[in-house]
Amino acid sequence: MKVNTDDLRTNETDDRGRIYLGTEYANKRVTVAVVEVEADNPDEEELAAAYRDASESAKKLTEEWEDTSSEAWGDLE
Repeated sequence: MKVNTDDLRTNETDDRGRIYLGTEYANKRVTVAVVEVEADNPDEEELAAAYRDASESAKKLTEEWEDTSSEAWGDLE
């Protein structure tokens, strides 16, 4: 079966996984193929990587702040 790429559409599903096709398909037999599924939420690996990056950044900022704070207190003495 050949599919015209102009006929491909991307639709969002509702909270139950349903898609509204439109009235032009009313009372007709329709065959639908799922070509790709994208999740709205990041997967666990992406979240873990983001948390690791944030943790490393926070650690670096803390170390920099400690150095800056020590210098500032040293200048006051």
